[in-house]
Formats: sequence, C-alpha cells, structure tokens
Amino acid sequence: MTSPGTTTANRTLRIGHSPDPDDAFMWWPLANFTAPDGAALTPQIDTRGYDFVHVLEDIQSLNERSENGELEITAFSIHQYPYVADKYALTSCGSSMGDGYGPMVIAPRKMTVEELKGKKLAMPGPRTTAWLSFQLLLAEHGLTADDLEWEHVMFDEILDRVEAGDFDAGLIIHEGQITFQEQDLELVVDLGKWWTESRGVPLPLGGNAIRRDLLESGEAPTICRVLLDSIEHALEHRDEAVAFALNYARNMGADLADRFVGMYVNRWTLDYGERGRAAVQQLLAEGAAAGLIPDAGTVDFVEPA
Repeated sequence: MTSPGTTTANRTLRIGHSPDPDDAFMWWPLANFTAPDGAALTPQIDTRGYDFVHVLEDIQSLNERSENGELEITAFSIHQYPYVADKYALTSCGSSMGDGYGPMVIAPRKMTVEELKGKKLAMPGPRTTAWLSFQLLLAEHGLTADDLEWEHVMFDEILDRVEAGDFDAGLIIHEGQITFQEQDLELVVDLGKWWTESRGVPLPLGGNAIRRDLLESGEAPTICRVLLDSIEHALEHRDEAVAFALNYARNMGADLADRFVGMYVNRWTLDYGERGRAAVQQLLAEGAAAGLIPDAGTVDFVEPA
C-alpha cells in the first residue's frame, strides 16, 4: 500500500467533470494541480498508481465528448447514457440524484406549464437530463418541445438571460436552483419534485462512467474504488472540501455552497443502491417509450474492488 499522494506507476487517467461546487467537492481528494485560489494541491488519498488529470467542462460539452470515448473517466447526463453505452459503463458511485428537488423551470412571472406553449425557453443542453425530464413533463400536459421556441444557452448564463428579457423562461441546473430568487424570478416547476412525487423514486441527473476498455483490462473496479475513496474522504473532511469547492461556487458563500453540495453529494453519491438503479432504468425506459432516446436496455454499473 502506498501512502496518500504517491503513485507506483506512471499511469494517467483523465477525469471529466463540471466546474461546479459538487463535483469540485467530491474530486478534491484527487486534485494534483494549483487551485484557482493559488493553493498547490496534491492527492489526499492513495490513488493506487494513477495520476488523475481533471478536465473541467460544462455537462453538455462532456456529453458530446463522451460520444467519441475521449476521456477514461467522465461525468455525463443520464440522458446521454443510451448514446454511449457501447463506450462507457456507469460507476456505482459519483451520481447526482434529485430526491424531491432538481432542475427547475423559472420565469419572470408566475405561470403554469401549459402557459409555456409558444414561449421562448433557454435550456442547458439537448442531452441533459433536465431536458429529457422536461420533455416527459410536457407530454403529461399535452405538449412537446416543438410547442416552444427553445435555444441552448450555457447553464451559467440562463438566469441572467431570462432576467434581461432575452427569454420568457429558463430551464436551470446546478446552483441556479437555490439562487434564482435573488434575481426576482419565479418558479414554474421543480422537475425533481414532480418526478419524485409522481414516480416514487429520485430523478437521476448525472452519473460518472468508466470507459469500457478499462473494464476489459480489469482496471475498472480498482479505479472505481479510488473514486469512491475520494468521495468518502471529501465527506469525512467536509470543511476542507467545501473550502476547495468555493473556487467554483459562482456567487455563493460558504453556507450556500455547503447547502448545494449537500444536495448532490450524499448517500446517493456513495452508491445508487437498488432504488437509485431502478430510478435510472425507469427514466431511460420512459424516455425510450416516448421516442425521445434509444432503448438503453439494462444499464451496466461498475462496482469498486
């Protein structure tokens, strides 16, 4: 066993994730670079012979990169899984689940889902789970995405664009879910709340995945163990992990960042469990039945060694 921060081989793995507080929090123990605040970081856990290179991009960009199998480890939207199931398997840890909360549709004024018809909507990406779940919600109200004028906008610009009047409504993800009221915007619908109340399971938003060549080489369970160790270490050293996450907490202080991290790094992140796995299968099955995504079949999960 090597000591924390050391490696026994010159093996580099790229890990793709979003530049937001929850991902920064759980992968802080793997960081081996100079942080935005100038702190020189080294791994806090035994990385088992691997050197992790962090690739920070928004989730839609990571979704697109996953189609080419570019990164050995990557976050992507659960919506994306059916398109890359031949290239990646989900890890049993690292998920983001909306258990009674999740992506939201917001607007400058109160309105119903039906009133979104004909409106101009800013959305964070066509392969985000927010977009898939929103389309499923629309169907329950007799609408489709074609009934709206929608446009892909970077997730961290949506609130400002709606506030400025460029859009009639916005589909928001990440920390916008707890900051939108500061911009005098109104909630139209919380997709995570709707999904959990109507289906009885959490809304599976994002997952982490390992490229299948690493399954074939037999390395995937060990890599999954390092990822789980990282999440556990971050949760056990919460103050230090939140302090690092603040580097990526747009317009959030420590208390708000800690609250946001708690929403998406929790027991679901340690392991989907039976209920979480069932939630993934249900979302993908409903999406396929609605003709919105390909049939993913049975979802593969990599377990830690």
